[in-house]
Amino acid sequence: MIAQALIMFVLPALLLAAAAWDIASFTIPNFLQLGLLAAFALLMIVHPLGLGDFGMHLLAGFIGLVAGFTLFALGYIGGGDAKLFACIALWFGINDLLLFTLIASVFGGALTLGLLAMRNFPLPALLASQNWLLRLHDDREGIPYGAALAAGAFFVLSQAEIFRVALAG
Repeated sequence: MIAQALIMFVLPALLLAAAAWDIASFTIPNFLQLGLLAAFALLMIVHPLGLGDFGMHLLAGFIGLVAGFTLFALGYIGGGDAKLFACIALWFGINDLLLFTLIASVFGGALTLGLLAMRNFPLPALLASQNWLLRLHDDREGIPYGAALAAGAFFVLSQAEIFRVALAG
C-alpha cells in the first residue's frame, strides 16, 4: 500500500511542485530533489528490488547525474534541472531511462519553441502584472526545463517498470 502511494501520489506531487517552481522562479529547490531521493529510498525499503535491479536504478541515476551536469556545464540547462533529471532517472532505472529521456526532450523542445514564439509577442496588459509571467516572457531568461522533465516523467510513468512492479506487489 505504501509503495502504491509513493508511486501514485508522492512522486507526482514532487514532480508537479518541481515543474511549478521552475516555471514560476526558474529554480528547483533542493528539498524537492531530496524528497524524490527520500521517497525512492522509502520505496526500496517497503518494496525492495533485487540487488541487480536496484543496481540498475542506481546506474540510471548516476548516468542522469553525469549527463545532467555535463549539460549544465555546457550552459544548456540549469543546475536544478540537472539534479531533477538524475532523480527522475533513479526512479525509472536503466530500462526506462532512454524512453524518459527521449520523451522529456520532445517536451523540452516543444516548451522551448513555444516560449520563443510567445516571447515575440507583447504580453497582454492583464498578464503583465504577474512577475512570474514577465520572467517567463523575458527573452534574456532561460527555459524552465524542469517542467519538460516532469511532463516526460508523467508521460512515461504508467508504462515504467517501477510502476508495474510496485503496483503488482
